[in-house]
Amino acid sequence: MTSDNFEWLYRGVTEVFPSQTDSQEESENLEQLCNRCDRPLRVKLGIDPTGTDLHLGHSIPFRKLRAFQDQGHTAVVIIGDFTAQIGDPTGKDKVRKQLSAEEVKQNAETYLQQLRPILDFDTPGRLEIRYNSEWLSKLDLAQIQELLATMTVQQMLAKEGFNNRYNQQTPIYLHEFLYPLMQGYDSVAVNADVELGGTDQKFNIAVGRDLQRHFGQKPQFGVLLPILIGTDGEQKMSKSLNNYVGLKEDALSMYSKLEKTPDALLPNYYELLTNFALTEIPENPREAQKLLALEIVSQYHGQETALTAQKTALEIVSRQNMANAQAVPEFSLESVEFPAKLFYILNASGLVNSSGEGRRQIQGGSVRLEGDRISDVNITYDDPTQLQGKILQVGKKKFIRLV
Repeated sequence: MTSDNFEWLYRGVTEVFPSQTDSQEESENLEQLCNRCDRPLRVKLGIDPTGTDLHLGHSIPFRKLRAFQDQGHTAVVIIGDFTAQIGDPTGKDKVRKQLSAEEVKQNAETYLQQLRPILDFDTPGRLEIRYNSEWLSKLDLAQIQELLATMTVQQMLAKEGFNNRYNQQTPIYLHEFLYPLMQGYDSVAVNADVELGGTDQKFNIAVGRDLQRHFGQKPQFGVLLPILIGTDGEQKMSKSLNNYVGLKEDALSMYSKLEKTPDALLPNYYELLTNFALTEIPENPREAQKLLALEIVSQYHGQETALTAQKTALEIVSRQNMANAQAVPEFSLESVEFPAKLFYILNASGLVNSSGEGRRQIQGGSVRLEGDRISDVNITYDDPTQLQGKILQVGKKKFIRLV
């Protein structure tokens, strides 16, 4: 069913469980299951439509789901129209607001539209879209009692979010205990072979494995993916923190945010948000930022629109530079003996206090020439014509125009 090259499977993955890499048992080794199974695997990913907008952090498990589709497997997207009315308590320090059925329906429609650039909606047999109200709304009290009897209160309180709230004496409502069981029962209802989720979903996915055993099915594999750090480079991507890139943002907005991706996040963003060969990422951070922005915007808006956004973004920066040019002090290059290293010019111009500091500022990524970050400590210019008229910058507040 799949090739022996599993690079597509492990790219960006935090954990696969169970994972006995030396085992030949299909129940312990996902590679063995992929190679030996005589049918497409059923790969589950659930999403509760509790809002209207998805961002790049949400796209990570769906991109992995597309990788399974491309290998011939069946993506089973569970729209949690029933569970969304409860709300996943994972990571929450208080009970979620319960949504109406109409709110959930409207949100689900917008979610699916935003996922069209990622998933294969067209190839027959590659995608199932299921709503968990189909089975959860039909459970009677005896069946709910059977689900509840598969777990203890102690097991529920071992879940990090519940444990923290219990210790802090923050109310935990009984209906919240149903959430992991209902998400797990989704795996039973669709007979999932694999479930994808963020690292915060391990407890819920493990509950699915337990329930499948209880109902006589083979337990699913769990594939966990990392939580994306936002554009601020510090906290997880979130609309409330305004450090996000939305999937339905216009091309220029997406490009403008992504071309400012912090250097430390570039490898992570390339690995999780693109199919770009990691060995071919440009060494120059500024070039890597621009290429990353172009790659991601092309996914959601097409390459032509992405190129237009790139051109427009460059023009905006150029106009801003021209508008600010009068306020930028000038430094005459006549006092510099060429060829000259950039760290020497930084010192001579007064932007830094010494050549050593100039080298450190370049190493730290704080030096830009015409908006492009300079990363080569020993970069040398042969004559002043290479620099005349350009803006040299250190940090966010120190600028000079070279003349």
